[in-house]
Amino acid sequence: MKTILILLTALLLQGCLYFNDRGVSHRYYNGCKEYYDSMGIYHKECDENLLEYKTVTDGVKKGVNKSVETSKSLFE
Repeated sequence: MKTILILLTALLLQGCLYFNDRGVSHRYYNGCKEYYDSMGIYHKECDENLLEYKTVTDGVKKGVNKSVETSKSLFE
């Protein structure tokens, strides 16, 4: 249900939402700041997206696992 609402909102707001390499944002570019500090350690600071791809894929995996478990219990 949550996924359907997210997709419906994305379709309604097509001109306001952009898909970047990390997720869905209200900015066209993801706005990450990448730099090396004085010790030579690489840092990447990114603005928060409206929706991260990782949360979507984790939710889909949980849904698939639940459906597999229920189908196994039906056939036993």
